[in-house]
Amino acid sequence: MKPEIFVWNDLQQKKKDFFLKRSESDISEVMDSVSAIINTVKEKGDKALLDYTLKFDNINLTGKDIKVSKEEFETAENNLSKEVKEALKYAIDNIRKFHKTQKPSSMKFDELRPGLFAGEKAIPIESAGLYVPRGRGSFPSMLYMLAVPAAVAGVERICVITPPGENGEVDPGCLYAAKLCGIEEVYRVGGAHGIAALAYGTESIPSVDKITGPGSMYVSAAKRILNGTVDVGLPAGPSESMILADDNADPWKLALDLLVEAEHGSDSSAVLVTTSSEVASKTADYIEKLIDNLSEPRKTFVKDVFNGYGAIFLVDDIEKGAELVNAFAPEHLQLKTKEPFSTLSLIKNAGEILLGENIPFSAANYVTGVNAVLPTGGNAKTYSAVSVRDFIKYSSVVYVDKNGYEDFKKHVITLADYEGFETHGNALKLRDKVN
Repeated sequence: MKPEIFVWNDLQQKKKDFFLKRSESDISEVMDSVSAIINTVKEKGDKALLDYTLKFDNINLTGKDIKVSKEEFETAENNLSKEVKEALKYAIDNIRKFHKTQKPSSMKFDELRPGLFAGEKAIPIESAGLYVPRGRGSFPSMLYMLAVPAAVAGVERICVITPPGENGEVDPGCLYAAKLCGIEEVYRVGGAHGIAALAYGTESIPSVDKITGPGSMYVSAAKRILNGTVDVGLPAGPSESMILADDNADPWKLALDLLVEAEHGSDSSAVLVTTSSEVASKTADYIEKLIDNLSEPRKTFVKDVFNGYGAIFLVDDIEKGAELVNAFAPEHLQLKTKEPFSTLSLIKNAGEILLGENIPFSAANYVTGVNAVLPTGGNAKTYSAVSVRDFIKYSSVVYVDKNGYEDFKKHVITLADYEGFETHGNALKLRDKVN
């Protein structure tokens, strides 16, 4: 299966819109069915979770606690290889080091004018529910990408929901990563029904103040519906990647890197934007050969991607390529150009930006320290990667002494009178008068 090569300027607008919208259109199609699931969980609690886990995952949890036990944490740790545990420790150490740089001071206070002091108090949110997908693989990396910034922020209660395996078990790598992050509250439930449980609470799962984490179109639809009932964080749906390359790029490495996000699922997106028809053609040839050697289900996923939201686009120059990148606003972006730092100045919209030949998407997904939970579906135009800031809120704090009060008094009265708010002005006009 060889990716199609398109000249971007020659495409009809309908085809351009198809690629720019990618799986967002799929999410819209499942909103009604997901709404019904949410309402059922709200009404029936744990029973609905058990019913939907049997229906969608074909797993019977009857008689099994939804919450993972301490014994399961211990078994998971004992069963993991030394190499996996060392890799998880290495990755989490890097993630923690990076995210500690994001933590603000608990209080910032400045004197704006003599006697007028204003600032902000940083306060961690009280509870967060982290969604860790599983249907297309095991994702301990996703768990620590979410858990580390929440823990660094100081969130008091952090819980995880994740779909169970075929025997009702939770992935051992996820449980070990949870332990390393200080999390003991893990539930074996996923999908839209799991998101609803976090939002409304059930007999087994207390509700949370915020839900974050990527998932399928059904998870994304659930978060969209529940926005307003609970903070659902950044829009993180099916995976997507884009590479902007000139004629200096290595087609073999381009092919290898394009398959990284494509193997997440059939609704993923993988796009190469290049100024070179030769690079485009060689990359397409390499992709075809690489796909032939993949095992299932990854082979099917990647084939579906390049029959769907995956493609290679030819553009006139790097500036035009950057315009396409900014319109697409990809989750993951690589810049493989002769002068990547110069190209960087052209980029306005991307969840993450990886520079040069030595940083495949998979490295940033695991160990570089930056967060790999990123906005999808074009939402990188206004959203950022998950960070410590996602788990902190700010309260404005003001203190005024007598001199400061006298300084602003007349201005407050003037503005209150202009806007017609009588008691606003009286709070100052009558402040020193006692009847």
